[in-house]
Amino acid sequence: MLLLQVLLFALVFYFLLIRPQQQNRKRHERILASLKKGDEITTTGGIIGKVKDVKDDRVTIESGNSTLVVERGKIVRVGDTLAPGPGQ
Repeated sequence: MLLLQVLLFALVFYFLLIRPQQQNRKRHERILASLKKGDEITTTGGIIGKVKDVKDDRVTIESGNSTLVVERGKIVRVGDTLAPGPGQ
């Protein structure tokens, strides 16, 4: 009986915590992999800009009159699509 309870607890834990986080991480990776020149993005710091160049794990954006280089993983929104991060 105790083994059944532990197994039930593990299943609930998996379906309520682990699986949704895995799905969010995969969705975030897909959104960031599809970044292209001209996309409007928002970073975790609240900077909004347009993508000028994409290289490996760095993205060059133009915000106002400035050109910035940000890490790809720090992008939380592409266009109107919210990219779920680890804490969401």
